[in-house]
Amino acid sequence: MSYVTILLTTIVGLILTPFIIKSLGDAEYGLYTLIGAFVSYISLLDFGLNNTIVRFVAKYRAQKDKIAEENFLAITMLIYAIISFVIIIIGIVLYYNLDTIFAESLTIGELDKAKIMFVILVFNLAITLPGGSFNAISNAYEHFVYPRKINIIRYILRSLLVVALLLYGGDAIGLVLVDTIMNILVVCFNARYVFKKLNVTIKLHFFKPPLILEIFSYSTWVFLFAVVQMLRWQTGQFVLGTTANTVVVAVFAIGVMLGSLYRSLASALSSLVLPLATKMTVDNDDSVSLNTVMVKYGRFVVAILFLFLAGFIGLGKEFVLLWVGKTYLDSWIIALLVMISSTIPLVQGFGNSVLEAKSEIKNKSILNLITTMLGVFFGYFLAQEYGGIGMISGIVFLFLAYTFFVNIFFVKVFNFKVWFFFKNTFPYFLIVFAITILVAVFLNKFWVEISWIYLLLKVCIISLVYIMLTFFIALNKEEKKMLAIFFNFK
Repeated sequence: MSYVTILLTTIVGLILTPFIIKSLGDAEYGLYTLIGAFVSYISLLDFGLNNTIVRFVAKYRAQKDKIAEENFLAITMLIYAIISFVIIIIGIVLYYNLDTIFAESLTIGELDKAKIMFVILVFNLAITLPGGSFNAISNAYEHFVYPRKINIIRYILRSLLVVALLLYGGDAIGLVLVDTIMNILVVCFNARYVFKKLNVTIKLHFFKPPLILEIFSYSTWVFLFAVVQMLRWQTGQFVLGTTANTVVVAVFAIGVMLGSLYRSLASALSSLVLPLATKMTVDNDDSVSLNTVMVKYGRFVVAILFLFLAGFIGLGKEFVLLWVGKTYLDSWIIALLVMISSTIPLVQGFGNSVLEAKSEIKNKSILNLITTMLGVFFGYFLAQEYGGIGMISGIVFLFLAYTFFVNIFFVKVFNFKVWFFFKNTFPYFLIVFAITILVAVFLNKFWVEISWIYLLLKVCIISLVYIMLTFFIALNKEEKKMLAIFFNFK
């Protein structure tokens, strides 16, 4: 369901965005994205509470402590109520200062529209931030499918409504209203599922200040880690904006965006394993069990990532040329550097969940902050000479250093067996990966002409080659059996 969502958002996004731009016009589309980005900074007030809910609810379920679970959820809802109130206060203050903030960039008519959109989006945020807790509760209960079904339905309906709205002359305010209504409906459906299907009760039995301290001592580091992760790949655009021209910034942005799509292939799975890691931690499972699960998870992720990485190495340049043109060729290199440097951290995603389950994320978050700052610092100097590629090289180099030190954390926290992990995860997949790239190179020699038709044919061929080779060479008996069960093979 997660991969269906990723596929939908990617394909529909690529198709729908030009249609929205054409319908609204460049100026109004710019206004729509500007106000959306402006409000998104307020959403950081979540402080990582969703992950905190998953971890604590999974912990109380493993301990079979229903009273503690009900009490914890009641306290988090009180915290969310305070956050929503703060969002509204901040929204009111900013609303009365929008004229000053955007005085130089927006016309009077645009400011009037901006104010209306801002009010709607702040209201949206005040509802959907606490509403996200219902999705977190479902994850903690390991009921993953229903919220993802609802999300897929929401995305399809939202896309159809956007098209209909714009065809009938709708504007940016209409788009914001559609998004708000759809988000509130999702919150309602997820809440109903949590209360009716999962029989979750939210009840304050006792008020314990130490619990609030424990919640924030955990969520703050989750929040910091998430913010730094976001800044690692986005800060380069601001730095390049001071050292290079807008074309270099655009090329860098496209490369990072493609890299983020690659990372999303693994993030679809990483959100599913925190409850398992928490349960294993509460049950005091030994390091052998944790290492075994880490290998199982890693093999699944590497099987998915290597298909896309091999395809992008072999066909990515052609895709970039067809999609955005020759000017953006450096985006292919930037995206490759992001993808390659991200592969091991993504494959080791279960280890991150174990750190979170054991409340050992503080040191990792601090390390993440330090290496990101150093990466941007080195990238700034490299960008003077090498532009966007220099910028990403500095960031990637320190990201690789971060990956090395995180593995040391794994060893200290749960006796991570580094050699055992790499020996049992990568070798056969690397063979399949190398053969797939060679097939892509051969196809490029065979079909020299660059066109969408030829590119799609190549994608289909190398995908088929990769899947067949993976099944016969890389997968073990247990994994083949799991596939047979999944596809109902006899």
